[in-house]
Amino acid sequence: MTDRLTSSPKGVTVNLKDATDTPQDARRGTLYGASAYAIWGVFPLYFNLLAPAGAWEILAHRILWTLLFCGAVLIVRRDYGWCRSVFGNPAMLGAVTLAGVLLAVNWSIYVWAVMAHHVTEAALGYFLNPIVTVAIGVLVLREKLRRLQWLAVAIGLAAGAYLTIDFGRPPWIALGLAFSFAFYGLMKKRLGASLSAFQSLTSETAVLVPVAIAVLVWVWLRGATTFTVDAPSHPLLLASAGLVTAAPLLLFGAAARRVPLVTIGLLQFVTPVLQLLCGVLLLGESMSASRWIGFVIVWVALLVLAFDSIQSVRTRRRLADAAEFAAV
Repeated sequence: MTDRLTSSPKGVTVNLKDATDTPQDARRGTLYGASAYAIWGVFPLYFNLLAPAGAWEILAHRILWTLLFCGAVLIVRRDYGWCRSVFGNPAMLGAVTLAGVLLAVNWSIYVWAVMAHHVTEAALGYFLNPIVTVAIGVLVLREKLRRLQWLAVAIGLAAGAYLTIDFGRPPWIALGLAFSFAFYGLMKKRLGASLSAFQSLTSETAVLVPVAIAVLVWVWLRGATTFTVDAPSHPLLLASAGLVTAAPLLLFGAAARRVPLVTIGLLQFVTPVLQLLCGVLLLGESMSASRWIGFVIVWVALLVLAFDSIQSVRTRRRLADAAEFAAV
């Protein structure tokens, strides 16, 4: 397997050289990956359980409890020597801060969308994310696309235009989620493989702590804090945000070491599918026939991207096998 680095939408940097090809590892990795994306997929149900907390209070608690959980794990592991390289390096700190801000924007939009009963539009954002990521690769990184990738982007643009007409406005929630995730992935690519998933999430939430504290103070001054409501169940649910945030990252990291990138790319669609099902079947959101058509157009673009990715991997493997045979 070739030595490549990739960054998932959730910000986990993966070295594909470490992946193994044994059937047992592949099955285990697929299970880990599916579990991670399934947890992300049922996030709407979890955030609904946090009512009556508002989106801003949930965001602040998610930042604080995620930092505490990740920090505790790193302390137990005695893995804190990297802190100086991040917080003592202005360039690295700036990049981490920007990544943290993009992460906070994404979390804010998503939590607000769930609490405001826009789960289906949020799901659309994660369907659009791969297409937006490809487009940013062209515009920002000057990457060259293959024909099928161009076709997928064109279909994605057509879907965006159709849904704008159907909504009567641009689908701001979906676009906000897609673009914030895509630019977050871009920042993770710029940061490279210098930080593990836990180190990265710890540093990104650490720089957001002042914002989280300010938000909690603001909520408290308005008399809108809910942390002491329905104790101990509601406070425990808010505190569980750290574990809920970090657990799928651990599962994803374990999966990425065991399965090919194509498998990870296909598994990521589990998340928006489950979010869509949660919104329509469990949270009672309605989807008109015209909106389903818009989603189908997006799915066609994703199928084209998935097919192109599979074909590309097969081509690289054939070339690698041919080169290895020629060298014998």
